[in-house]
Amino acid sequence: MKIIFTLLAVAATISTSASAFVPSTSSNVKSLSANSASLRQLPVASADLTSSTSLSLSSTGGAKDCVEEGGNGGGLSETLQTGSYFALWYLFNIGYNIYNKQALNALAYPWTIATIQMAAGCFYFVPLWLTGVRKAPKLSTSDLKTLFPIALCHTGVHIGAVIALGAGAVSFAHIVKASEPVVTCALNAVLLGQVLPLPVYLTLLPIIGGVAVASMKELSFTFLALGAAMLSNVSSAARSVLSKKTMSGKEIGENLDAQNLYAVLTAMSTVILIPMCLAMEGTALFTAFKSVVAAGQFTNKSLATLLALSGACYYAYNEVAFLALGKVNPVTHAVGNTIKRVVIIVASVIAFKTPMTTGSIIGSSIAIFGTLLYSLAMNASKKK
Repeated sequence: MKIIFTLLAVAATISTSASAFVPSTSSNVKSLSANSASLRQLPVASADLTSSTSLSLSSTGGAKDCVEEGGNGGGLSETLQTGSYFALWYLFNIGYNIYNKQALNALAYPWTIATIQMAAGCFYFVPLWLTGVRKAPKLSTSDLKTLFPIALCHTGVHIGAVIALGAGAVSFAHIVKASEPVVTCALNAVLLGQVLPLPVYLTLLPIIGGVAVASMKELSFTFLALGAAMLSNVSSAARSVLSKKTMSGKEIGENLDAQNLYAVLTAMSTVILIPMCLAMEGTALFTAFKSVVAAGQFTNKSLATLLALSGACYYAYNEVAFLALGKVNPVTHAVGNTIKRVVIIVASVIAFKTPMTTGSIIGSSIAIFGTLLYSLAMNASKKK
């Protein structure tokens, strides 16, 4: 547990001190002045299953289009800094998926576990606000009303992902999560009237086909896992659409940069999840906790540590994702996010010895490659 917070503290220290040692243009990316830009920078969850949570409120994520990696004077220090951010992003993401699955295997109460994980972030950013290490955001009642629908979607992204990860294999949840661009395109067309170039829509075909093949050949397939993962996808896409409709070009509050915005959404989602988890599962997790310990499968300390680690890793990978994505252009982000998804699937297969059929491997490979093509096509369309 101490290692998790130590690594996160190191990442935060690097981010705050980098500008003093590295004369790079990327420092301009970290200071996002517009709230709409902050929303586009948010990593998804769920992340990354993440996106999301390859985690981003928009389906493309990444730094601003105008940023070029390794700007003038970046040099070796900049490269090492960016590499360390990506390494921590991958490490925390893998840790979250493994700890989360272990916790769900021990305690089949996804609503309560999701709430604990969401609340864990409060123990990180609240002390930063209180001590002045990070400027606390100042929001009016009107600002909170604007953010509330986005927080609801943020809640759906996480709870859908946790239920999916508990109901099926981690690898299968991430394969289904790869279909998020399809939902995003559909909602953008229906709610925003946005029509994308033909090449973008063509990249959806391998995503749809790959997920379909992988689902048919998946040994651990369950409709609950499929439905929950799609709930996460729909919530993520809706979050993106709502952010564009309600926050584009609109200044909200003070000190609401990307990291503080994610912290505010985390706090709001925690408040939303608490009554929901009590309604769905009550306090049954605590009874189950005692039963699992009594059975000798865990000690009180080891099981509590497992839950704490899943929550710490959940917030940590999203926090570090801001630092990583703010350092690179959208193309590198697309490639890095694709590699990350592959790494998580491979790591989960090894950790849980989850068998994957040849058809599932082929289908997942096609779907993940399709998400890469989609990101690249979206980036190309924005430059025109």
